[in-house]
Amino acid sequence: MAHDAQTRSCRAPTIVADAILHTFGVPWPEMNDGLTYRDVVSSSDTDTTLIDYYSRKHKNSAPLQGWLQRIENGQISVDGIVVKNPKATVRAKSELVYHRLPWKEPDAPHLLHVLYEDDDMIALRKPSGLQVLPGGLFQQRTVLTQLQWREACKPNCSSNQEMAHPVPVHRLGRGTSGVLLCAKTKLAKIRLAAYFADGTAVVKNSDSASARRKILKKYRALVTGIVEDDEVVIKQPIGMMNYHGVAKGLYVASPSGKPSLSKVNVLERDTEKHQTLVEVEIQSGRPHQIRIHLAFIGHPLLGDPLYDSGGQPKCFNSEVDDRNHAQDGGYQRPVNPVPGDCGYHLHAHQVALAQPITDVAMHVVAPLPSNLLMRKTAELHG
Repeated sequence: MAHDAQTRSCRAPTIVADAILHTFGVPWPEMNDGLTYRDVVSSSDTDTTLIDYYSRKHKNSAPLQGWLQRIENGQISVDGIVVKNPKATVRAKSELVYHRLPWKEPDAPHLLHVLYEDDDMIALRKPSGLQVLPGGLFQQRTVLTQLQWREACKPNCSSNQEMAHPVPVHRLGRGTSGVLLCAKTKLAKIRLAAYFADGTAVVKNSDSASARRKILKKYRALVTGIVEDDEVVIKQPIGMMNYHGVAKGLYVASPSGKPSLSKVNVLERDTEKHQTLVEVEIQSGRPHQIRIHLAFIGHPLLGDPLYDSGGQPKCFNSEVDDRNHAQDGGYQRPVNPVPGDCGYHLHAHQVALAQPITDVAMHVVAPLPSNLLMRKTAELHG
């Protein structure tokens, strides 16, 4: 059983990874490969028209007119036959396939820096602007894709490997840089995922001396305004609200949400620029937790386009215009900010954990970007 990450380091040598070992990454092609989505018609949907099926089952993908456009373009097949008639009926157990045409994804960095690697895991320094897993407009330009391409280029790769390629075991926001842990084996994936799950599960007791910590995460952030207290503990629950442009809903500060805890320590106050440099330790790992919590106490991340004071979005307009659809039939990119928008200053600086197989204590540090260095340190580097 893994022990407390802090006490373990006092009893055994610790692996310290605080410098970039090497860099990898392949430049992105101009266009991605498109996508294929498959559905099998249930008995309750038999005799439904093709347009009714898609506009009802997948209304978050495209408005009615958008699905009509996709069908008439020949992008949908039924049991292997392209069907361009939106009023054609579908039968139970029929396989429907929608082919999303290739598109040019928004610009994103492609280089990844390796901080630590062994047979079980990799610790990366993710750049700001790169999405971790596929979603929305980013289906190819992700960390996961670069890991897959890297593995495919390795010589003498065996088809009997336990995992085909390394996979991230947690997420960082697209605009967040810093330490990202990836598993190379199934067992490592299970154990690392359990570390994160356990940290969230004990959040209610995380300020107790008895709380067991299998992983500790510290972030560096630049926030608006002057944080008066040297230390702030934020226990605001995080829930969801409906928000146009985010199909599954937007995470916000909510009294009916899930327990969440962040500990904020002030590193430096800049009264001239009216901003504060802080270190944030999180036990739970709710999506956008640091952005929401700091906004909740009245100090949103500097440059955050989405969250405002109180941990709520700056815009609440959630109206959908079915007449407004993109060239491929899907919804236009929302005018209002969405979670993947960048511009804020947040860096996953340090992670302390047990190596998932050997249980040896590890301390992984991602070098800080210059704008998150303390002024004295920045002057020395300058």
